[in-house]
Amino acid sequence: MTNVKDNLHKAPACCSSRYGLALLSCFGFFVAYTLRVNLSVALVDMLNNTHQSITNHSSSVCPAHDTPPRPVHNLTASVYNWDSETQGWILGSFFYGYITTQVLGGYLASRFGAKWVLGLGILVTVIFTLLTPVAADLGAGFLIAVRVVEGIGEGVTYPAMYTMWASWAPPLERSRLFTITYIGANLGTVVTLPLSGEICFYLDWTYVFYVFGTVGLVWFVLWAFLVSDTPNTHPRISEKERLYINDSLKHELSSSTNIPWRAIVTSRPLWAIVVAHFSFNWTFYTLLTLLPTYMNDVLGFSIQHNGILSALPYLGSGFSALISGQLADYLRETRLYRTTIVRKIFNTVGTIGPAVFLVAAGYTGCNYTLAVAFLTICTSLGGAASVGFNVNHLDIAPSYAGILLAITNSFGTLPGMVGPVIARSLTKHNTIKEWQFVFYIAAAINVVGAAIYAFFGQGTVQPWAVPTIPNARKIEEEVKLQPRAKPESSDC
Repeated sequence: MTNVKDNLHKAPACCSSRYGLALLSCFGFFVAYTLRVNLSVALVDMLNNTHQSITNHSSSVCPAHDTPPRPVHNLTASVYNWDSETQGWILGSFFYGYITTQVLGGYLASRFGAKWVLGLGILVTVIFTLLTPVAADLGAGFLIAVRVVEGIGEGVTYPAMYTMWASWAPPLERSRLFTITYIGANLGTVVTLPLSGEICFYLDWTYVFYVFGTVGLVWFVLWAFLVSDTPNTHPRISEKERLYINDSLKHELSSSTNIPWRAIVTSRPLWAIVVAHFSFNWTFYTLLTLLPTYMNDVLGFSIQHNGILSALPYLGSGFSALISGQLADYLRETRLYRTTIVRKIFNTVGTIGPAVFLVAAGYTGCNYTLAVAFLTICTSLGGAASVGFNVNHLDIAPSYAGILLAITNSFGTLPGMVGPVIARSLTKHNTIKEWQFVFYIAAAINVVGAAIYAFFGQGTVQPWAVPTIPNARKIEEEVKLQPRAKPESSDC
């Protein structure tokens, strides 16, 4: 059988516009996650420790680690007497806004273009991040409201980015390009957690929001001037690359302006992704929002050490995602495994593996080294899921990838909304036994999601998403393609 890539004049990756987009989108998701997770560390420093030690009976379950005295000038910021339930609502409030713009973001991106939908969405989050210290001083309710608006702005990011990659990513480069984008989220987490701890230690928690908000403004300027919605509208793309991208996608993108909603919502492969997305995010958001709290309240790490240790799992996740993307596309290009099998293998590793090590972490007691090691392995293995369910939307319906991602991410946002609230309500006394129960819940949900995706997931373009023949002709006319043999299916 002739390989798909043999029928195309592949454009080099080096200095290409598609990989330039990948790097800028990586920076964009880096910014998005710095704005999303900075509160997780800052919140530890925003609380009145005296009040917390009284309500929680002790400052931490395990003996506190020695730490140098903090500079006097970092005591200028306000601190607040928020109980554990209020903390849970504050940490989860972002996702109450995040869920509201998922489908809208996918629709707007497919209708008007993904560039400005994504760019303006993150800009809204940047602006309200800069307003966070003022909102906190006004009260917990105002802080929750600001975080909800931040979530509304950031809710369009993933659907818009999937829509953009549907026009930019050649089928056999999807895993690579997607994971470059996806690793930005991990890098944002890796940088934000320790840097937020250092900022809190040497300055005060307000600077966490000022610093990362400023970085977000820099990204928006670059995005506005350097990115285009499609290869055909990019002013600096080479003709060879433009032809390569359009030729590789001409038999996958649909020309219909009508979204097949009924077929979408009744698609079994889509609902397999929904379940996988929900289950994976339960563990991901539990750790993302509460790991700094666990490091402080249970393991007794200071604000300075807290961020560094909380970041280690996401550093591992980033490397895992990058390696998984390369390996997944290699397996597909060489036809060792079909796309469906590749997606299921990586998804199983990225969900069952974390479940095992998350439960194990709950039984390490005050063995700090083992606890951090297990949590790091847990999240590192989760990076493999980035080329499992996470990129599968582009396999089953590239023309509607943004809409599909909006649907699955809406369900995937629910764990971020309720997970921190449930976890904090179950850990009022911060005992190891309470946290074990939280980890068991997350692990069980992971296992169920992995099993359902393994049974019902697919890796081929679904019948309702197959492009029309007139569309292929239209693209050929627009880009003036030379006659070539028709590429075979991209499902390797």
